[in-house]
Amino acid sequence: GIEATFTVNEGDSISSISGRLRDEGFITNASVFRWYVARKGGVDLVPGYYQITPKSHMGDIMARLKIPPSATFTKVTFPEGFVITQMAERLAEKTMRLSADQFVASANDPSIVSQYRPPAVSTLEGLLFPDTYQVSGDENEAQVVQRMVALLERVARQVGLDDSQKLVGVSPYKALIVASMIEREATLGSDRAKIARVIYNRLEIGMKLQIDATLYYNAPVDATFSDLKALDSPYNTYLYKGLPPTPIASPGRAAIDAALHPAPNPSSGDPICSNAPTPCRYLYYVLSDADGGHTFAATLAQHEANVATARAAGLLP
Repeated sequence: GIEATFTVNEGDSISSISGRLRDEGFITNASVFRWYVARKGGVDLVPGYYQITPKSHMGDIMARLKIPPSATFTKVTFPEGFVITQMAERLAEKTMRLSADQFVASANDPSIVSQYRPPAVSTLEGLLFPDTYQVSGDENEAQVVQRMVALLERVARQVGLDDSQKLVGVSPYKALIVASMIEREATLGSDRAKIARVIYNRLEIGMKLQIDATLYYNAPVDATFSDLKALDSPYNTYLYKGLPPTPIASPGRAAIDAALHPAPNPSSGDPICSNAPTPCRYLYYVLSDADGGHTFAATLAQHEANVATARAAGLLP
């Protein structure tokens, strides 16, 4: 059989990995495997990647797990919403071996293929999955980028990205651009799908998105909001209609899911819809509580009232 890679993480034990060994197709029965290993004297697991032949004899699998991988591993966590440059710095800082510049170069390398990157786009921004990775001592920057691309493809496919055209009428890449804006704008999970709906509604009626987070993408650290609002940049959604040219951050699973499954618009009986044109739809939102929750509106008048309330509560500058 062909060998496949199995990852042992920090703090794993035979009981914690037996279920994963079964789920990933290496063994058929987790409890029998645990019993077998215990009878044979147990295994002290070392974190790392193991090459194991699926469905081989339990004794062979146990023998493989007994030999620690030669490489040493560093655990690196990339939070949701990070951009490539932040990931590069985090990787360099944690591994103390890999170079931030080289990671950025790999993330702009056309020979690293993401099936969701359009031919005209050079960057992998938004196509690297934010997660915790075990980076081995013999892995280079390009290999880490490649793994992050592969994980995004796998997760995005699970939430339906390949069907984006059918679900929300945009290409998978554009859905990831939307997901990246949701990632940066939503603090509470309950707001994500509604923010997605606002974005699609504005695109549909040709209204500027006016999403603050797009202004800050790759902006100088000391730039003020009013400076950025006046800046002639394709990422300025106050100036230009439509989506920014690339994602503005690395969306996690929940943000990608929201971009593909936006909340429905309010029903006609909803108080939001009084005095709103038909069809009544979510078009505005503003921060409305200290936890980061937003209040949504269908008309500019409602929105301005919500903004005044938020200002009075000290939530806005």
